[in-house]
Amino acid sequence: MRADFRYDDKVTNFVFIGEAGCGKSETAINLAYDLAKEGSKPVHFFDLDMTKPLFRSRDKAKPMEEAGITVHFEEQFYDAPTLVGGVRPLMADPDSWVILDIGGDYIGAREIGGFAPIVNRDNTAVYYIVNSFRPWSATIDHIDGVLSQVLGVSHIQLEKLRFIGNPNLGVRTTAEDVLKGIEDTKAILGGVVPIDFFCAKRQIAQALPDDIKVYPVDLHLTYFWEDDLA
Repeated sequence: MRADFRYDDKVTNFVFIGEAGCGKSETAINLAYDLAKEGSKPVHFFDLDMTKPLFRSRDKAKPMEEAGITVHFEEQFYDAPTLVGGVRPLMADPDSWVILDIGGDYIGAREIGGFAPIVNRDNTAVYYIVNSFRPWSATIDHIDGVLSQVLGVSHIQLEKLRFIGNPNLGVRTTAEDVLKGIEDTKAILGGVVPIDFFCAKRQIAQALPDDIKVYPVDLHLTYFWEDDLA
């Protein structure tokens, strides 16, 4: 069953948060491409990652721009992060799609604290990505610890959060891995919060049972020697 981020017609902004390595940048990039292909509104993608992870969505700015996506980011030194401008007016524009890719922990989430009033409005969806194969998502206590820190500094309202499972081990992830990750995520979160859907590499998503709500993704953030496997 194909999943859709747009659960509400009023939503024009999408915020992605989660622990480092959970796959939020990959998920955000895929949504940007899908919205650009639709062509109903201009797509603005903000890379607000200040925590200097291995992969950043800005690394794919050129192909995204070629697909019609406007990518916003600011170059910075490690000890002097700089926040790119234009977030607030574009999030207030109902005639634009806006995607915010936030840094992978409370340090990164701190950068959007000033935008909390608009992030908490009805036209913004906030997605927390859970990858059960990552150490900080292995138990509900781990997730609660990271999430509490993120919410504390970002001022995002708890009731705004929607959860997505992303059982991913990289380019060599198999269908069996995804199915195990789905079961693990359900075991961790199923009795606590609803899981909107799961993400899976496009080829794997097509092979999953029809009763699993899945969002197919292409892998954009890979090492160059893995491109043939993406």
